[in-house]
Amino acid sequence: MTKVPSLDYHSVVRALRRAGWVVVRQRGSHIRLQKTTPEETLKIIVPAHRPIKRSTLSHILKQARLTVEELNNLL
Repeated sequence: MTKVPSLDYHSVVRALRRAGWVVVRQRGSHIRLQKTTPEETLKIIVPAHRPIKRSTLSHILKQARLTVEELNNLL
């Protein structure tokens, strides 16, 4: 299993946008993204931190239903 990288929020948001996520809004240091699938609408919040903690990024990836390998391919 690949270790979760330490990335800044610009890289994470850019990778998520490539995966089909849309930035809905930003309030303070929190960026809300949304992705609509035929079954449901997924929502995640990415903190605007440099770098994002690895544990936080791990939770974001779980909510986005992405693996570390898929994230690395999107970077």
